[in-house]
Amino acid sequence: MSMTSIERMQATLERRPVDQTAVAVSPWGATVQRWRDEGHIGANEDVAEHFGQDLRSGGWLNSVVDLDFQAVTIEETEETILRLDGNGATLRAHKLHDSTPEHVNFTVRDRATWEEFAKPKLLGVDRRRIPFESYRWAKQYSAERDLFCCWGGVAPFEQMHPLCGHEYMLMGMALDPDWVRDMADTYADLTIQHLEVLFSEEGAPDGFFFYEDMGFKQRPFMSPAMYAGILQPAHTRLFEYAHDNGCKVIVHSCGFVEPLVPGLIEAGMDCLQAMEVKAGMDLRELYAKYGDRLSFYGGVDVRCLISNNRALIDAEMDAKILPVVRGGGGYVLHSDHSEPPEVDYETMMYFVERGRKLGRDGA
Repeated sequence: MSMTSIERMQATLERRPVDQTAVAVSPWGATVQRWRDEGHIGANEDVAEHFGQDLRSGGWLNSVVDLDFQAVTIEETEETILRLDGNGATLRAHKLHDSTPEHVNFTVRDRATWEEFAKPKLLGVDRRRIPFESYRWAKQYSAERDLFCCWGGVAPFEQMHPLCGHEYMLMGMALDPDWVRDMADTYADLTIQHLEVLFSEEGAPDGFFFYEDMGFKQRPFMSPAMYAGILQPAHTRLFEYAHDNGCKVIVHSCGFVEPLVPGLIEAGMDCLQAMEVKAGMDLRELYAKYGDRLSFYGGVDVRCLISNNRALIDAEMDAKILPVVRGGGGYVLHSDHSEPPEVDYETMMYFVERGRKLGRDGA
């Protein structure tokens, strides 16, 4: 049995037999540059294609509140730059390394500032939010290579915190949940309205890939009850919209999110991505609990790849992946996070090739 990438991904997301494990990679920009400098990957070579990735994504919508606002530099040093952006957020970014910007200040802090500054600008369709060209390219590229094409973008939790920061958002969930639910619903509306325009002109994708980091180490950012009352209704509408377009839903969520998984499944999630080991996530436990309702994507401790020790990598892969593929579950090969520059090229290629083989021979 030989499958194209799109057939393999579709079967994986439906938990049907596959010819080999589907593969995805996410090396940092600095990692790719190291591999290029060492001569492993050509200067203009596509990295995902080099490793035989089975899927592509495109079409990330622009959720910034004020599309006309030009970012203002407030302060700049040799190491950092402080800017005010179109969300009314003041963020400090590091210039010498990749990292999440430091949250300094936010215009939106409560219901009043949300309704005055942000919400009116997020109502209705603005074609400037839609990256027609990148989505068109992803669909064409995928079609030419029989790849699984995803629309990829952020969901409401990841749209809200750039606007008001985690602290104000999480305090709002506790003290004014109706405000945060209104934000989540507004962003869900914004996404669906703009995707309707995009898909009507360019066609629907094969799948949806939502980025929605809802956890940190050993804990989610909210209780399951808070999730059910505030975020789940917006997720349900988004995931149902994907299903109405004939698409499965992959949700990327870093951190410890296991307590939220039942609600995410209820909302319509078909596949969970990341499963960050150092945060407390365990693919084996997740598969035992939810493998009859959910496919999985990742969950291999990236620290094993960083070690470049093949014995450790083998042990991790056998412990995490074999129970899923032998049990007939759906699985996409990936680490539990993106791959940093410490990962040798030879290690990454070994991981990919052995992972494919486990899908063929491990079942």
